[in-house]
Amino acid sequence: MQAKSSIRPLAVTAMLSAVGCVLMMLDFPIPMLIPSFVKMDVSELPALLASFSLGPGYGVAVCLVKNVLAALFHGSTGGIGEVCNFLIGAAFTGVAGLLYRRNKTRRGAVVASLAGAVVMALVSVPVNFFISYPVYATMYGGMDAILAAYREINPGMGSLLACLLVFNMPFTLVKGLVDSVLCFLIYKPLSPILHGRQARAARGV
Repeated sequence: MQAKSSIRPLAVTAMLSAVGCVLMMLDFPIPMLIPSFVKMDVSELPALLASFSLGPGYGVAVCLVKNVLAALFHGSTGGIGEVCNFLIGAAFTGVAGLLYRRNKTRRGAVVASLAGAVVMALVSVPVNFFISYPVYATMYGGMDAILAAYREINPGMGSLLACLLVFNMPFTLVKGLVDSVLCFLIYKPLSPILHGRQARAARGV
């Protein structure tokens, strides 16, 4: 019985990681709001489900595994995009899971999700500024080409940091909020899978 109880979280983590990898492949641009190379996806949703149902460590694990799978099967940035996605997603799901673990109520889940989304948005700025965009600049024609894409939307953008603060940070916040809303919509229907037999006794979200 104990062996089965220890295997179930690993099986759920593997399943959610695979779903997260598929969701990464279903990303799409919103060119009127942000340059088309920055794409929207909801691949943090499975990791958030793992954080709430199993604990923050499992949420971070889902972020890690889904990015490893993505790098292996459809990566196009030499792994840099996946590394940055992991760092940003782990900040979101880790913070949300830690806060929810302290207050396992519906209100606690709302607060945890909002806090996680805000942290993800904040973390996205240094991650993009110091890691992803310097690498992308060497791959896609230099930093001037990247800045030009932002200036097509807002000609007043003068620096990379300004672009990240005005465009990427709010975009990432919205992404986290979308993941959170979807999590609330599907958490209860998925509880039997996420919690196993303990689903009937589960409280909170």
